[in-house]
Amino acid sequence: MKKLSLLLAVLFTANLLHGQDSLTIRKIYDEALLNGKAYENLRYLCKNIGPRLSGSANAQKAVEWSKKLMESYGFDKVYLQEVMVPHWVRGAKETAFIIDGEKRIPVAIAALGMSIATPKAGITANVVEVRSLKELETLGENVIKGKIVFFNRAFDERFIETGHAYGAAGDQRFMGPATAAKYGALGVIVRSLTGADDDYPHTGATLADPGTKLIPAAAISTKAANKLSNMLRLRKLPLIKFYFKQSCQLLPDVKSYNVIGELTGTENPNKFISVGGHLDSWDLAEGAHDDGTGVMQSAEVLRIFKAVGYRPKNSVHAVFFMNEENGHKGGLKYAELAAQNKEEHIAAIETDEGGFTPRGFSFDGVSKEFVKNINDKYKALLEPYEVDELVAGGSGTDIEPMKEKLPGVVLIGYRPDSQRYFDIHHTPNDVFENVNRRELQLGAAGMAAFIYLIDQHGL
Repeated sequence: MKKLSLLLAVLFTANLLHGQDSLTIRKIYDEALLNGKAYENLRYLCKNIGPRLSGSANAQKAVEWSKKLMESYGFDKVYLQEVMVPHWVRGAKETAFIIDGEKRIPVAIAALGMSIATPKAGITANVVEVRSLKELETLGENVIKGKIVFFNRAFDERFIETGHAYGAAGDQRFMGPATAAKYGALGVIVRSLTGADDDYPHTGATLADPGTKLIPAAAISTKAANKLSNMLRLRKLPLIKFYFKQSCQLLPDVKSYNVIGELTGTENPNKFISVGGHLDSWDLAEGAHDDGTGVMQSAEVLRIFKAVGYRPKNSVHAVFFMNEENGHKGGLKYAELAAQNKEEHIAAIETDEGGFTPRGFSFDGVSKEFVKNINDKYKALLEPYEVDELVAGGSGTDIEPMKEKLPGVVLIGYRPDSQRYFDIHHTPNDVFENVNRRELQLGAAGMAAFIYLIDQHGL
């Protein structure tokens, strides 16, 4: 009889807590959907500040405005973390042509971030088309030297989650130019990392290999890549040449900042749950989905907590990281200082996959048992809001350094619908008009709800 009474008491308490959680989550969503501020804040960031590449004047404007925004919400602490960041500039608009005998066919390109410039007159050379780094290595210096290497591996459309297609195609942009330089290539053009068939070149960072000569590298739009590939296939190689010109340069590092807002924990002020995105963006557009949506959602989480009167037990940070796009210095600095200050970090959520319809969360480096337990605890509470896909997976570039520096932290990626993200990612089309207000606010509410549950009941 005593055992039965104890079981009934446990079930009653669990149901009571579940009911309280449901009520709080409903309040969070009501606040986000009726009074949300993320969309208008994003409008200001995009339209009044605009592109925010690390080291630029606009990046500094964004830092100053973000700090004032958080202060206006009355967060318990708002402060800056100093960090030195790269200062790469694109220069004049790039020019490129496919040369077919006497014909010069203009095509859309964009210099890859951290690339060097071409000579002032540009580069003209025969083209060697490859679809993998392995193929490049197989061809070797005898074929590659003095040529422009054209990496033309398309997205694998069989992937349901488009981030997997991006990952599978990404090495040609990240490592392709450095690898081609080893074999004497004059320059590199890389098929844009997208499944879209359009004339928007998708920029993004390429990585320099220490000790290897740097060569100019640019992204080419998918339509232009298809045209060039077809022309190479139908004509003899010497007839087709490629010309491109770009004037980018890497200047000395400059001082910048992460921007951090905090709601201090009522019970555990030195235990932290972080939510963040990156404040910097590429220079081709407004950085709306990448990652204006992420930073505005992160600030919105704390604003919602204050609006509904929720005081977290653990301290909650909204972090606007600087320099995710071409250096990751902000994420490294945040982890370094957290370890130096002996902070205990429970969980960190990164939102850097656009402001599209929420789907759920992925957990970095966890066991099947962990995922099962998370679903058992929280799926039923999140399911009514369609943010209940709780799966093993990646987290985010800015929070990854925490894995090494802060043992025990659980790294989490916010997962919105992925189908449209890489149509816009790193292009001139990443503008405020392509963000949906309701999708953005639903995402902020989903993160606030999940952080509330972690704060109350742990992982």
